Amino acid sequence: MDEWLEWCRERWGTLALLGLAGCLGAWWWQGRPLVQPPGILAPQEPLQAEPASRETWSFREHRITPLARFELRARVLSAERYRFDRPAELSPVDLVLGWGPMSDSRVLKAITIRQQDRWYFWSAGQLPIPMGEVSSHSANMHLIPANGSVAARLLALRVGQVLELRGQLIRADGKDGWHWVSSLSRTDTGDGSCEVIWVDSATAADR
Repeated sequence: MDEWLEWCRERWGTLALLGLAGCLGAWWWQGRPLVQPPGILAPQEPLQAEPASRETWSFREHRITPLARFELRARVLSAERYRFDRPAELSPVDLVLGWGPMSDSRVLKAITIRQQDRWYFWSAGQLPIPMGEVSSHSANMHLIPANGSVAARLLALRVGQVLELRGQLIRADGKDGWHWVSSLSRTDTGDGSCEVIWVDSATAADR
């Protein structure tokens, strides 16, 4: 809860005390998964295309290189905030997102999902869909908000919500030699398979 309170303090400054009750209520509400009816909520595959420009830009002492334009509508399957690892200088939250069969409550009730150390793990006693469809229709995505408004929306998302996201898959290079490179495939697995996304817009689009 201290993370949410710190966000409130940084965002509102001297008005933090006045908004404390609201922040606490939002924290409690966000922790409650949104129950969705059976059925595929996000049927379309993510859209990936050539970037509109190859021009790089600077963000928090990192050089950002666009690799591809990226859009998706997906269900939030899990969310994990990060504050102390190296990527947290850019990305405060990872979301596990699912589309197609992995946005269907009938499928998800059979699968356990967890996140740890920027990784996504799943397990199931008996899979209702082929194993390959789990990995090809869900992903752990490292999100870099383009501004404070986008960051607030991402941090306020609840598990179960449907998210519409637009941005770019990117490569980030720090002045210390550290780098972070997005996957450009939805079917790869293992190290380097996560998307690193510069998020221009994020909207909860629950029907």
